This record gives sequence, structure tokens and C-alpha cells, in this order.
Amino acid sequence: MSARPDRTPLARSFFDRPVLTVAPDLLGRVLVRRTPDGPVELRITEVEAYEGAADPGSHAYRGRTARNASMFGPPGHAYVYFIYGMWFSLNLVCGPPGHASGVLLRAGEVTVGADLAAKRRLSARTPRELAKGPARLATALDVDRSLDGTDLCAGPDSPLSLLTGTATPPDLVSNGPRTGVGGAGAAHPYRYWITGDPTVSPYRPHAPRRRAT
Repeated sequence: MSARPDRTPLARSFFDRPVLTVAPDLLGRVLVRRTPDGPVELRITEVEAYEGAADPGSHAYRGRTARNASMFGPPGHAYVYFIYGMWFSLNLVCGPPGHASGVLLRAGEVTVGADLAAKRRLSARTPRELAKGPARLATALDVDRSLDGTDLCAGPDSPLSLLTGTATPPDLVSNGPRTGVGGAGAAHPYRYWITGDPTVSPYRPHAPRRRAT
């Protein structure tokens, strides 16, 4: 019989490490989202790392703005952004303050609150599709820009926190290019996922957007 996932909250020191160390170590950890409607818990199965000023694919590559300010720390906070005028994405800030690195949560398995998540994700055909992709994950968890800057290490009253869960052994972790990233950052193998997990989203290379003629 396998051991139950560890319910101990992760300390800030977990996030205060290089982003390429934190990213694969997030696989198997449990994200808790608390709302007045009830909690939803998610076992993280897919992530992408972004290295800030050293990474052409990062929102912080060209410096600090009002949009990306949360990426600059301190570690253990949320960075939430709006994309394509439709969707939110949830990132976890890593590394020392000022470094602006973070991990995008791309997919996970809803382990608590699946009925609530399904009400938010009416197009999901199966439970494994509830959080299969970053926009779906954010929708299932009711994440929007109001959570930008949230401290995940603030205790049980925080709307977001991360539990130890069950770390994924290195031999079960795969990595490869990030989804939808173009330009100089396209080839960085900074996407990590649990090998063979059915909730992991499909890889899609960057497709340049066509300009209207």
C-alpha cells in the first residue's frame, strides 16, 4: 500500500532555489485553492520554468513592468497573468528577490473538489481534462489577476498554498521544449512532466500569429 501524500505545507526555502531545480521538484506536490465555495486540490503533473533576464521566453526578459512585478519576488508568491484576452495562467515565483524567475503550472490532477472544478470547466469531458493545460488549470481553480502576488507560504488562511504531497522520482520525470515558446527561447528544455501521466497536456510548438491583411 502506498503512503498517503504528505500534508505538510512547503516552506519558503523550497521556492528560494534556482528555478531549474524547483520546477521538476514541483511535480507531485499538491496545490490548494481555497474559495468561499470550497477547496480544490491539485496534484501538479506538468510545469514550465522561466529564468527571467537570462531567458528570452520569460515575461521578465526585458525588465520589470507593472504586469510582471510579482515575478521579482520574494519567492513563494504567485504570479498571475492574462493572455490572449481570454485566459489566466498561474506561476510560482522562485529564487532570490530581484531575480524574476518562476514556474508556470501547466497541468494537474484534481484530487479534492472535482465537482466544484467541473462546474467551472463545463467543457471538460473527463476528470483528467479538468486541469489539462494552463488555462484550464486556472479556470478549474478559479484563478484570476486578483491572486497575483498571493503569498503561498502565509498559512491556512491564504487562498493558495502548496503541500509537500509526494515528490516524483527523477526517473519518472521527462523534460523537453516549452509549449508555444518561439524565438531564442524555443529550444530551451524547460518543460517538465510526469512521464505517462494522463493529465499532462499535449506539446505544441510555437506557431507565429498571422497579421491581418
